[in-house]
Amino acid sequence: MGGLREVVAPFVVPGPAGVAVRDRLRVSAADAAVLAEVGVFLGSLAAGDLAVRCRQGLAHDAAGWAVRKRELTGKSSARWAGSITKATHDQWALARRGQAAHRGWLRGQIASVEARLARPLGAKANKREGLVRGYASRGEWHAKSRRLQMLKDRLAVVEADWAAGRVHVVRGGTRLAHLRHHLAAAGLSEQVWRERWQAQRMFLAADGESGKRFGNETLRITDTGQVSVKLPAPLAHLANAPHGRYLLDATVAFRHRGAEWRDRVTANRAVAYRIHHDVLRGRWYVTASWQRAAAPILPFQAALAWGVVGVDMNDDHLAAWRLDVHGNPVGEPRRFFYDLTGSSEHRDAQIRHALTRLLHYTQRFGAAAIAIEDLDFTDGTSREKHGRNKRFRRLISRFPTAKLRARLVSMAAEQDIAVVAVDPAYTSRWGAQHWQQPLTTKTRKISRHDAASIAVGRRALGHPIRRRTAPPHDDRSDRRGHRTVQAASGTRRREEACPRIPGPRTRSVSPGAERKRATRTSNTVRDVRSDQVWLRHSLLLTD
Repeated sequence: MGGLREVVAPFVVPGPAGVAVRDRLRVSAADAAVLAEVGVFLGSLAAGDLAVRCRQGLAHDAAGWAVRKRELTGKSSARWAGSITKATHDQWALARRGQAAHRGWLRGQIASVEARLARPLGAKANKREGLVRGYASRGEWHAKSRRLQMLKDRLAVVEADWAAGRVHVVRGGTRLAHLRHHLAAAGLSEQVWRERWQAQRMFLAADGESGKRFGNETLRITDTGQVSVKLPAPLAHLANAPHGRYLLDATVAFRHRGAEWRDRVTANRAVAYRIHHDVLRGRWYVTASWQRAAAPILPFQAALAWGVVGVDMNDDHLAAWRLDVHGNPVGEPRRFFYDLTGSSEHRDAQIRHALTRLLHYTQRFGAAAIAIEDLDFTDGTSREKHGRNKRFRRLISRFPTAKLRARLVSMAAEQDIAVVAVDPAYTSRWGAQHWQQPLTTKTRKISRHDAASIAVGRRALGHPIRRRTAPPHDDRSDRRGHRTVQAASGTRRREEACPRIPGPRTRSVSPGAERKRATRTSNTVRDVRSDQVWLRHSLLLTD
């Protein structure tokens, strides 16, 4: 086993700690105008507060937070100020984490390029000695040396920003900001772009408070779906309800998790809301989110007591196979296809539908766990690792590993199905080596991905991926020991079924064929029947 990395033990993935549901707001023209005015006003306050927070950098403390909130309270309200300061601080922290991830990525790229530059041209990789392959040509070596200097310059800038606590944030999104200079290529007019930019920079979000009416005093939605907004002080003249509130004509009915949401607002438990405007569709949406009590994690052995469904994730489908507690595949393999082309909404819907079919398949056969690979391609999409295979690098770059795993955990928790994460090391290779050919028949073709799903399931159950075969014994006393001992690595065809040797002892010859052999005249010694007696003439032994 030299050169193979250690396989991490499987574990049960904990369930989600929060819930978010969304519904459409069918607002009137008057309601849309009021929401847009309030959102733009609060968005300007959030932009100014974010600038202040970024200037504070690492020197930010509780006292500075209180000063920011006090300044915003006079311009809006105490609750709006609390929501704005919390949102801007979370945005700064997210940018800080992204900066740390980018710094780590730059360091990894620099180390990879330096290691390959130190190798001779055309040198092959040696995993046992930890040596990477060298560059193919002198021109590529020269281009990579120039890229190395560029990466070091970028790392120096990021290191300086990290030490100073300086982050770079664009409210509204960097991609949309860059799109302003390429309107013709994007097929947008300046007016449409400005509407999208304004909608992205609006701020209409409020955190909930337990003990308050319907769980939120700022953006309140009653149990009947009536929506009202607490207006900031400068816009109090827009109120159409008592206490400076604006009551919308549209109502909300959360169809997904509606009963759970209604139970929370009826008990006055905290619910956070966010209202946003989709300019391309011309629609308004409201999103409700709340925290849930952490569900108890099912013990590992209890989750696997009824077998497991092994799943191999691929670019266009999920390959699944049900295994019993002994690690044997049961029934036929299943494949759940999805299409990752098109818009993000289309890709998300495709993944959701595939996971729904997978969960129904698991419930139908009574399994209580799904085994899935703990994949992470965040550090494996570079050219230094995968070479010039641009198609493969694009494939793993668009592979929705984190989104698929998070959505599976969330959906499986509602069906009381545990998700077991296993180490993905060598599952595809060993699955194809030990399971693809034995399970392939004339009427069933097993793919490499189907075999990998068996490997994933067996690893979750704690069984080795390699199939065990019974070695031949010397005689009936079975001197070799237990018949199910693993065959040695040097044994030929150890992973295949025993060959059927023609003859009466193996009972692979029909009785009719044996009768024909008995009446046939033999021309060789090997074909002569055993009841014939051969005699040696004594004269043949003399000179």
